[in-house]
Amino acid sequence: MSDENEIRNLVRTWMAATKAGDSATVISLMTDDVVFLVPGHEPFGKSTFEKATEAQAKSSVEFDGHSEILEVKILGDWAYILAKLEVVATLPNEEQPIVRAGHTLTILRKDSGKWKIARDANLLAPINKSGDGA
Repeated sequence: MSDENEIRNLVRTWMAATKAGDSATVISLMTDDVVFLVPGHEPFGKSTFEKATEAQAKSSVEFDGHSEILEVKILGDWAYILAKLEVVATLPNEEQPIVRAGHTLTILRKDSGKWKIARDANLLAPINKSGDGA
């Protein structure tokens, strides 16, 4: 499998594992020194992400989403992805799901021969169901 196909498969696996609440698979797709950047929060790493993911998996929140990869660039053992992402969270007893959408910039690194997420900048913002923005 080509590097680009492996990277695209990583994104599909991440999305499917998130939807299934499979936090162990999600965690396995990142390097130990991963850093996440999201609006309104300080950068955080794998242990913080893992705690949040495990808590979400135990909750009754259902996740779905779609990632459209706009660009993949491979530079030796490093690569980046520019993507459009939409995430839908459906909370119990809520009529309307929470929808967030926007762009992401993800840096990957080969780790023991496998592509893993090393850095992720997530620029998702809330949108309403009609897509007009929040």
